[in-house]
Amino acid sequence: MDTSAGPNLKLLYIWFEGYSRLPSFLAFARKSRHCGLIKRYIQVRHAQGIHNVVGDKNYKAYMSPEYFDAHITPLGWQQVDNLRKHVHECGLAKRIDLVIVSPLLRTLQTAVGVFGGEGYTDRMDIVPLMVANAAKSNRAAISSLNCPPIIAVELCREHLGVHPCDKRQNISDYQLLFPAVDFSLIESDDDTWWKADVRETKEEVAARGLKFLNWLWTRKEKEIAIVTHSGFLFHTLSAFGNDCHPLVKKEICKHFANCELRSMVIVDRSMMGLDPSTTNYPGKIPSGLDLPSDVVDKKAEEKRT
Repeated sequence: MDTSAGPNLKLLYIWFEGYSRLPSFLAFARKSRHCGLIKRYIQVRHAQGIHNVVGDKNYKAYMSPEYFDAHITPLGWQQVDNLRKHVHECGLAKRIDLVIVSPLLRTLQTAVGVFGGEGYTDRMDIVPLMVANAAKSNRAAISSLNCPPIIAVELCREHLGVHPCDKRQNISDYQLLFPAVDFSLIESDDDTWWKADVRETKEEVAARGLKFLNWLWTRKEKEIAIVTHSGFLFHTLSAFGNDCHPLVKKEICKHFANCELRSMVIVDRSMMGLDPSTTNYPGKIPSGLDLPSDVVDKKAEEKRT
């Protein structure tokens, strides 16, 4: 994937809508000649995965091959259903032009469950977004009708390396489970990014996140949903807001709960306006253990010192 094109993101502001101290700039931008210089990104963390449950109780579980490419739990599917209901009730589902998803099982399940079509029927001319009982989920097939296109992109994967839960399957395996998801931007069938003995540094995750945002800016779509991971979101967003008030910086860098949705806009610094978000969603509903692996890493390090 070519990520060389795009703006210097240091010249742009990243705003979370719904934070009372922050102008989002959308109202002004939509009425001005700068409308082409603004995009809204709907950031979503995946639903609760099996690794989230065990990792909170035992840090070493993140190292277990048992949780390779962790799938979401029954509670996670309830979280998906609740978020799906929310995005339809608030009107967000009709506005999204494109869904970008990290190519891991838990993010793919979340993306198709939240943003997929309704009422799949077995028609030869229409392939489903997800086949019935994919990954032993005990879920019905999900339709690809009347929903935005869903594209898998490697750049928005979770913190890479060491943890088997963050290693993906072959793309050819995913294509059998998610036939209508577009995997064409992924160059290798097998996972060449994840290393068993090398974990990305926080700086490397942040740099990858900025490449991802740079690439997103080159897309023609204006409202894009991104289904990704807590560690990726935290380290990417931490690169922004250093010149903001500390409360603003804290808000930008706050960890996402499972299935939490935050609406975010990127604009240039010259734009003004106010448009409070009505689409943000708190996530982790129903509640359940979901401590991100990066947080567990930090706690384990604190205990050792």
